[in-house]
Amino acid sequence: MSAPEGSIRDMLAANLKRARARRGLSLSELSRRSRIGKATLSQLESGTGNPTIETVFSLSRALEMPISGLLDTRPDDSPTVVRAADVEVLSGDAVDLRPLRRFELGEAGFEVYDQQVREGARQNSLGHVGTEHTIVQAGRLAVDVDGEHIELGPGDYVGFDASRPHAYTAVGGPVRSVLLLQYRAGQGPEGDASRPVPGPHA
Repeated sequence: MSAPEGSIRDMLAANLKRARARRGLSLSELSRRSRIGKATLSQLESGTGNPTIETVFSLSRALEMPISGLLDTRPDDSPTVVRAADVEVLSGDAVDLRPLRRFELGEAGFEVYDQQVREGARQNSLGHVGTEHTIVQAGRLAVDVDGEHIELGPGDYVGFDASRPHAYTAVGGPVRSVLLLQYRAGQGPEGDASRPVPGPHA
């Protein structure tokens, strides 16, 4: 199977520039909202930057749009097989994400990620658009959501409003999990992304 068209860097560059222009935001204003330096934003828009999970989630929050709106994960109506080796990894302080699929069901849109949490570091998020669902497949995962601490083992699930500050930490070894991000229908690259989807809280 051939690799997907375009790299994360290239897709982010095109989508970031389009999203900023559509909202009428200057680089300075987006820098203020996202807490990302103007020079870094300029590099990301030109395709020369090195996007991380932290960067993409900060932009998602600042632009009030789903991650797929920045990474351009296109839906496909035909049967889809995604091989792990063919998917570019988006890495952060403690998490490696492989975007697998975006689809819509009824009034909600979903993004599916293969999520691996590395031991020895903590993945922090100030919050972003959507509702976050995580199912642990292997290992033990500590999840902190706005002051609440939860520990999960294989087969366990947590769901919460992703606009709340949250963090993931692997406990006693690496963690393999599935991450599902849920949005209101139409809250995609061209849709209204004014508010996150209300969802379950752990």
